[in-house]
Amino acid sequence: MLQIIVKNFAELTTQELYDILQLRSEVFVVEQDCVYQDLDGKDQKALHVLGYKKNKLVAYTRIFDKGHYFSQASIGRVAVIMSERQNDFGKDIMKASILAVEQKFKQTTIHLSAQTYLKRFYNSLGFQETGTEYLEDGIPHIKMVKE
Repeated sequence: MLQIIVKNFAELTTQELYDILQLRSEVFVVEQDCVYQDLDGKDQKALHVLGYKKNKLVAYTRIFDKGHYFSQASIGRVAVIMSERQNDFGKDIMKASILAVEQKFKQTTIHLSAQTYLKRFYNSLGFQETGTEYLEDGIPHIKMVKE
């Protein structure tokens, strides 16, 4: 079971920020062998959804209100460390993120840019594909929306 914490950028401790950047780097840069600009200037506008197991950050997303990243509210940077994926922490962190969007932003339509191989995972959470596949940082993605 994950302990979920939701914070805005200013509320993050230095250690929490370090843990977030380390997790994102581990998953998106090292594991996926993808060189990209993770520090994109958008973290300051996001709410950060942190998932802890025994005081270790193992799952993470960042969420945005409508108009702060996309025209709709959105969830991004969805990451779970590889050693914990069998525990359904991806679903746990996504359910917490959807709930946070609904409670904090009063939005029910949520956008995400999904890596194409994860379509079924996001479908299971109520997201549907909209549009065609595209490359983002060299990785196939598809726009998905939950209404």
